[in-house]
Amino acid sequence: MSTGPSASLIPTTGSYRGFSDLKLVVRQVGFEQLTFWLNPIGAIFTIVFSLVFLVLLGSTAGNTTISFYGNIKAIQYYVPGFVAYGIMASCFNVLAITLVNRREMGLLKRIRLSPVPTWVLLAAIFLNSMIIAVMQMVLLLAVGRFGYGVHGPDNIPAFLLAVLVGMLAFTAMGVAISTLVPNQDAAGPVVSITFFILVALSGLWFAIPPGSVLAQIADYFPIRHLILSIFAPFNTEPGTSPWAWHDLEVIAIWGVVSAVVALRRWEWAPRRTK
Repeated sequence: MSTGPSASLIPTTGSYRGFSDLKLVVRQVGFEQLTFWLNPIGAIFTIVFSLVFLVLLGSTAGNTTISFYGNIKAIQYYVPGFVAYGIMASCFNVLAITLVNRREMGLLKRIRLSPVPTWVLLAAIFLNSMIIAVMQMVLLLAVGRFGYGVHGPDNIPAFLLAVLVGMLAFTAMGVAISTLVPNQDAAGPVVSITFFILVALSGLWFAIPPGSVLAQIADYFPIRHLILSIFAPFNTEPGTSPWAWHDLEVIAIWGVVSAVVALRRWEWAPRRTK
């Protein structure tokens, strides 16, 4: 009989390595957060940007109701809408611009020389964007609840699933569009203009009637589907489901296609411009 420790108490090589990698990711995320907060004005503006729009629209909407969603108050639509906006802004807009800037400054190329695994460094960048999105989400939900009396989400699992799918898919889209931007100067205009045009068409600033021409156009893009999938758990209209499976499916398809584009076009080195 063995007198040594029980085999179940001795970590295997695989489990030990997995735990070590997890520690590296957590530590690197901490560095990313430190970098983010080293510019406090920029960090605070990034987090409260969506909140400012929510307050402006909530103040002007008053008791306005949306008839095609069961006569709910407009603010009940805006809160989940801006939660979706926060996810998209952090995981798509900010992430894409950050990746282009780091690529053109040579920072992406340098991390390949780091003793830390490359996937750990990239995972930390992506997780940092998601953490920023969560900060915005918590702030928006708190202001919506205590400032405007917005209930919900009524179905927490459906809400969390929509948030998770949205974060993963829009992170993939952010990486993909970063590979299409030729240089650092073009990053802001290309990404931001594309993003805000699609946001305007997708029913963030005003609810789009289902089946309308604008809704049919917006249905081709993932932004409207993320707004609807996060709004669904908040919608208390009788007969409606909090699980927006069709919308989540469309978002997931966009995410998978974007991941393929990102993998095929990804470059570590700055691009040479003539």
